[in-house]
Amino acid sequence: MKKNVLLIVILLFSIISNAQSIIGNWKTIDDETGKEKSIVEIYQIDGKIYAKIDRLLEKGEENKICENCKGANKNKPLKGMIIINGLTKDGDEWNDAKILDPKTGKEYKCYITLEEPNKLKVRGYLGFALLGRTQYWHRVVEKKS
Repeated sequence: MKKNVLLIVILLFSIISNAQSIIGNWKTIDDETGKEKSIVEIYQIDGKIYAKIDRLLEKGEENKICENCKGANKNKPLKGMIIINGLTKDGDEWNDAKILDPKTGKEYKCYITLEEPNKLKVRGYLGFALLGRTQYWHRVVEKKS
C-alpha cells in the first residue's frame, strides 16, 4: 500500500512539474497580424534555455531565409535557426538573453514567463522592459494515437 501511495505521489509530481516546464514545442502567433507563424522548440542545455525554429507555418514560407539578419545568420534558413540563446531562470521568469526577430533581423533583450501551463509570454525589448513587444506562444500538445 505504501509503495502504491509513493508511486502515485511521484507520478503526480512528475505530471505537475512537467506541466510547469517551458521545455517543448510552442506555436508562435504574430502579435501584429494574429497569424500563426511557426513552431518553436524550446530546449535546455546546462541549465540555460534556447529556442529554435522547428517549422514555418505560412504557405510558401517553409524554406524562407533570414535576409535581414546580420552576421552568421545572414541568408541562412529560418528553419533550424536559434532565436533565443541562453536564458537563465530567475524566480518564475527566464531572462538575461536575447531574442532574434527573423522578420527584421534585429535582436532584442527578452524574458519569458509561463502564464498558464500551455501559454508562454515572450517579451522582447530595447533598454527597459516597458519599451517593447509581447507575444503569447501556445504549447503544441501532441495528440495520442
